[in-house]
Order: sequence, then structure tokens, then C-alpha cells
Amino acid sequence: MKLFDAHCHLQDPRILSKAPQLISSAVASGVSYFAVNGVSEKDWNLVKEMGVKYPSVVPCFGIHPWYVAERSPQWFETLKSLFESTPTAAVGEIGLDKGSKGREIDFSDQVGVFRQQLELAKELNKPASIHCVRAFGDLLETTKSMGPFPAGLILHSYLGSAEMVPEFAKLGAYFSFSGFLMSMSEKKAKKMLKAVPSDRILLETDSPDALPKLESGSLYFVEGDPSLSEEGNSSHDLDSAPNEKPNASGGSGSMKLPKETLNHPANIHTVLEYVAGLLDMKNEELAELSYRNAVRLFSYSGSKLLLERGAADVSGHTQNHSTTHVS
Repeated sequence: MKLFDAHCHLQDPRILSKAPQLISSAVASGVSYFAVNGVSEKDWNLVKEMGVKYPSVVPCFGIHPWYVAERSPQWFETLKSLFESTPTAAVGEIGLDKGSKGREIDFSDQVGVFRQQLELAKELNKPASIHCVRAFGDLLETTKSMGPFPAGLILHSYLGSAEMVPEFAKLGAYFSFSGFLMSMSEKKAKKMLKAVPSDRILLETDSPDALPKLESGSLYFVEGDPSLSEEGNSSHDLDSAPNEKPNASGGSGSMKLPKETLNHPANIHTVLEYVAGLLDMKNEELAELSYRNAVRLFSYSGSKLLLERGAADVSGHTQNHSTTHVS
């Protein structure tokens, strides 16, 4: 079973030093690719380096709405030159936010920066990973005025309404689900998921955030997570195999995890299980479907997926040719 983490932040300072182990254990668990999203000029080079170092990392560059005010006067030129030097990259994380953190950032400024990056994604024919908190009406208005987007949009950790799904889908949107989905009522989540076209479903972790919160099921933990060691749980920290306690929701007989607990990228398995359950699908079926969708979306010109597929095709052709020649 192959999985594709459609949105995460393995360059995040909270887990950067652990990235080699996290990637290794997640890959061993069945995760083939990670779309690693930059959030500001400060981490773009880190993301670029990870893309070079790890075959499984798809680098993405963008300014997240929380960091709009920190951008330099040269930010857009820097971003464009990064895409020129990194053809494997996609766009992200970009977006709009009217939540508690987003309210601290001038919204017209957010919209301006978002539109510039979205226009660039369209021009480069690359998918863009979008953050949206309490601004879905604004997002729909903006994307409608600029769309459609043939290369695709990723509505990451989607928590919008079922009613908006067809509108976004018409513009080229894919809907990516993380552990944050568990904060939505099951009834509402199920209704929304059922509205998503099967060829537009993606799965993600948003690691190190969005730790799944379930009453049962095993989770992977980041070794040395300070939020766990403070509780004296260092013996439970694991980064190569799932651990059934402490439990994410603090259900019967388990320990309630601190809010700051880091999310391991291998916890995409928990997201898979949860979403599959709501959709009345088998885990394997949803894994295959979401993987196929992600591969299609991330197979833009210059992408690692296209390059690897091309190499495999050449290798297969050479082997077939060799076999024919020998016989």
C-alpha cells in the first residue's frame, strides 16, 4: 500500500533535526512522497535542500498568510528565481486567514500576496497548496475571478462546507484531509466528504501539526518530543513503529496528550483509516485512490514524479529490449 503525504512541513524547526529518521520511518511504513511546504523566505532554502537530499520530498515554495508582514521587498523576485532553479517544485503554502492568528495580518495585504502567488502558479502551470481559515467566501471569490486552474489547487486540511465543494472543484481544486478533520463533527465531515469527487481526494499530515485525535488506534510519536518528555513519557516516544499509548484523545485507560504534541508524518495511516471509515471504503481502496490523485496532480513539467516515471520507462524499455535481443 502506497501513500502520498500531500502537505507537510518537515523543515519546521521543531522537527528539522529529526527529519532523516521521520522520513525513513514514514517511508518504511508505506509513504512514498511528501509535499514539503515552505511558509516564508526564511525556510525556502531549507525546503530546497530537502528536495535535493531526499528522493521522496517534493519541494513547495510560498508565503503563508501568517508571514505576509515579514516578507522582504525582493520576496517575489526571490520566489520566481527559486522556481527557475528548482523545476521539481510546486507552489505552497499560500492562502487567506481570518482566524485568531490571521486577524493580526492586514487582510488586503494577504489577498494581494495570495493573488500574486496564485497568478505565478497559473503561469508556471504548477499546483498550489492553499491554507484557508474562516475565509472560504473570500477564497472562492478570488479563485473564481482568476480561474480555472488546470494545474490544480490543493485545499489543504479542508474544513469548508459540503456546499462549497462543487464550486471549488469546478475551478480545479483537490481536497486534502488531515488530522484536523477530526475536530469537525462526524456528521458534518461525512456529508462534506461525500460531496468531494473521488478523483479529487488527497490525504496529508500537515506534520508537525494536526496530530490525529482519536479514541482508539495507534500513533507514531516523534522521538524526544519535549511535550511528551515533560510528562515523563520519553520511553513511549517512538519513530520507527506505532505506539498505542498515550492515546490522542485521552480515552479510557490512556493518557491525554498535550496540545503541543508533535505529529509524525507516518500518522497519515490514522488519517487514512478515519477518512476511509467515513466514506465506507476499505483502507486499501482509499490509499490507492488518493495516491493516484496525488501522483496525477504532482506530475507537472519538471516534477520528480515525471522524471522518475521517465527513468523507469527507459529502464523497462532497456530491459525488454535486452531480453528480446538475447532470445
